[in-house]
This record gives sequence, structure tokens and C-alpha cells, in this order.
Amino acid sequence: MANFDKIVNWENVFAKADEFKNNKPCKFAFIEDFFDGDFYEELYKGYPKFDDSWRSKSGISKFQFGRCWGKYGPNDITGEEKDSALNEAWNEWHQYSMSKEFLGNMKKFSGVDVNRLKYFKFTLYKKGGFQLPHIHDEGPRTLIGMLYFSKNWKKGDPGGTYISTELDESGIIFEPYNLNNTAVFFQDSPTAAHGARYITKNVERRAMQVYLEGFEPKSGWTGRTS
Repeated sequence: MANFDKIVNWENVFAKADEFKNNKPCKFAFIEDFFDGDFYEELYKGYPKFDDSWRSKSGISKFQFGRCWGKYGPNDITGEEKDSALNEAWNEWHQYSMSKEFLGNMKKFSGVDVNRLKYFKFTLYKKGGFQLPHIHDEGPRTLIGMLYFSKNWKKGDPGGTYISTELDESGIIFEPYNLNNTAVFFQDSPTAAHGARYITKNVERRAMQVYLEGFEPKSGWTGRTS
């Protein structure tokens, strides 16, 4: 059984709870040292290498690549199966992200009524990569997290997921300055505009995305499904 108490630094998460709930135009927070340090190093070392298992994403993005968990496709709900291509730490984190403890703590932190993991995916940008500002608008019981695994990111360098008051970069009110063991969580809403600025350096922005959402036995997911 995984040693779950060594995965997430819950003190750091809960310290940002008030900030998350009070931020506007959408609820969001930036959390540093999200993972326990030793556990993070195992995730960092085991982050999937860029190979033919990654797929290019188009539309509102450029030089953005995605990798799904295990056998799942880009539009599939992520299940409980392990990903045999990844190390033990990644499989522990995946398992923990579906646990009652993790989901309950994220609900306590955010005030968003989530009770299930919906998506668990890897995202990577290369030089020239960007993502235009956009809004998912899945529903009020959706909590989206971007978790970063990029060391030596320079303060002010573009590439982290920003929050904007507009559907263009003129309205940016927040952009993460540190992408090493950090996370941005935001509640999905009609005002949750976000994107990533054009990456000018020859770097890889390594990240993963988790979708947490409400699920009801009779009616299913509270947000849209692809």
C-alpha cells in the first residue's frame, strides 16, 4: 500500500484556501512545494520522456503535446489502472488522486464540491509553444489543477498557465513564476479565462493536468463529457 502521507504538503495547500476562495474573477490559487520534496524528486525523475506516445495538440495551442494515462485516450475518463510505463511514484500519485483523502482535502481547500478524479493527463510545451486564452465552462463543480515539473525556470519567463480577466493577454492578472514543484488550481467558471504565453527559449515546460469534478450515482458527471 502506498505511503500517502508522504505525497502532498497539505499545510501548503490549506494555507492558500482563503486566497483561493477570495480571488477574482475566478477562484484560483498558486501553491509552491505542492508535493513532499522527496516524493517530488521521484516524480521529476520519472516524468515520461518525450517519444511517440505523445500527441500534438492543435487548435488554440501550438507546440503543445499531450500524453494520456496508461491505455486511455484524450477524451476518456481516467480509470484506476496502473501505467506500467511509469515508475512507482507516478502510480502512487495517480492512486492517491482518486482517494477519499485527496478529494476530501481538495474540497476542503477550495470549497468546490468535487468527489471524483475525471482526467489525469500530461502536457508538455516546447520552444514556440503557447496556448490562447480560453474558457472550459464545464460547470461549477469542476476544479482544474496544473502541476509543474520544470526546474530552473526563470522568473518572468512565459509558459506557466496564466489567469486573465479577458480572452486575450491584455487581461493577465496572474502568471506562475516558479514551475518547480508548484501547482495552479482554479474553479471552472464562465470567467475562468486561462492560457500560456509564447515560449521563447529552448526549454520543455513539463506539467500535468488533473480534473476533479462532482459525480452523482443517478445523473453521472456534473460537467460536460467529451
